[in-house]
Amino acid sequence: MKVNFNIFLLLFVLVAGNTSAQKSPNIIYIICDDLGYGDVQFLNPKRGKISTPNIDKLATQGMTFTDAHAGSSVCTPTRYGVLTGRYAWRTQLQSGVLRGGREFEPLIDKDRLTVPALLKKAGYSTACMGKWHLGFKFEDEDGKELVLQTNKYSSGAPIGAIVPNGPINRGFDTYFGFHHSATMRTVIKNDRVIDDIPTIAMLGLLGDNASEYIANVSKKGNPFFLYLALNSPHSPVVPSAKWQGKSGIGPYGDFVMETDHTIGRVMKALEEHGITDNTLVFLTSDNGCSYPVAKGKKLETVYGHYASAQFRGSKSDIWEGGHRVPFIVSWPEKVSPNSRNNALICLTSLMATCAEITGQALPKNAGEDSQSILPLLLSKKNADEHQVVVHHSIEGKFSIRKGEWKMNLCPGSGGWTYPKDTEAKELFLPEIQLYNIEKDESETNNVFESYPEIVKELTNNLEKIVDKGHTVLGKTSKNDVHVDIFKKNE
Repeated sequence: MKVNFNIFLLLFVLVAGNTSAQKSPNIIYIICDDLGYGDVQFLNPKRGKISTPNIDKLATQGMTFTDAHAGSSVCTPTRYGVLTGRYAWRTQLQSGVLRGGREFEPLIDKDRLTVPALLKKAGYSTACMGKWHLGFKFEDEDGKELVLQTNKYSSGAPIGAIVPNGPINRGFDTYFGFHHSATMRTVIKNDRVIDDIPTIAMLGLLGDNASEYIANVSKKGNPFFLYLALNSPHSPVVPSAKWQGKSGIGPYGDFVMETDHTIGRVMKALEEHGITDNTLVFLTSDNGCSYPVAKGKKLETVYGHYASAQFRGSKSDIWEGGHRVPFIVSWPEKVSPNSRNNALICLTSLMATCAEITGQALPKNAGEDSQSILPLLLSKKNADEHQVVVHHSIEGKFSIRKGEWKMNLCPGSGGWTYPKDTEAKELFLPEIQLYNIEKDESETNNVFESYPEIVKELTNNLEKIVDKGHTVLGKTSKNDVHVDIFKKNE
């Protein structure tokens, strides 16, 4: 009887362990590339002219955040923040994105904890698909680094070339995708170049692979994390033949519609395999719409489509249009359907949220700027209890948001939109911008002269956040380099 009891006890522990693993939600993080807040019909019903039925459906099934922000108004730094829970301006990347020689050096240090590495500790399978843009190099079979020349959206890396420091070396079990848009034709699987494809085929291929992955991993019974980084609607704007002309407002609108369709394919795969209810889906964008690529002014004046909705600026800028992004969360078992949340949040929140979901404590040197939004998802926390968010433009210009106030430390857009900072200086515009975002969400009335005490308070807050090396209490990390919030040397 004693032996039988021990066997029974062992079986009970094994079954209980499996049951516990099953209860952990699958997590899918879909990050679109340059999708503007106003490109989503659900968020911009009056001035949005692009049909996005699948994103709209996701919103009615879950929670829509109306005050969510990317950590930067451009790609690379935002993605760094998503996967590490840390602002990228704490690294050597003080402006812009990875380009030239820098793109061959991984921005994520090999010893830094990432979201997939965290989830693997909790028994998750982890997969990365699509755009990486966080740095890696190519080598030949002998380990010699290949010196390549980007040409017509190809990296020049031959089939069989090895990627020794890519996503599967930063916490992911598997990878399928490309480095960044300028090298989109070069397709990588795990750590090898496997193909050279037309740019027009990439979005459909990502949809195929995501659907196939969900089909396969759903049979295994353990939770999974899928980081799906779409290439759209970033340039090259290449809607497939089926979608060309669908929007009625040009190729950009067509590409947004195909992006929406791809998101719908992911949701359909979850439904087909019966795992929708216990799957937590985050849908967002790395920054605002790129007006030069989308021909944003023509979209506004000719078609009445405002890709930044009511917000000023667009991709690259310190203004809201640069970093306020769509953020929709679906989790049928936990998140109230058709709910809205006006809490101030940042995309760096993913790491702390995943840690809380899986019952893990983050190390003191990880997730320095990540605050869990799980209480918000469960409707247990008020918006005014959440965090201060720091914004960063393509030119490395800083902004800080706290409650109703937003302060920009530059005279212009900090990016591409008129007036750029050099133009703003020629117009003798103030070096500091202060806006009451709740009353002036379009950032048209600079009130910095009327509220010197607010300027002083926000400046002190920003200096402390930068100097301490972290936003979240209890952390011990330092910045990798000296950070100049005022850019005095320019």
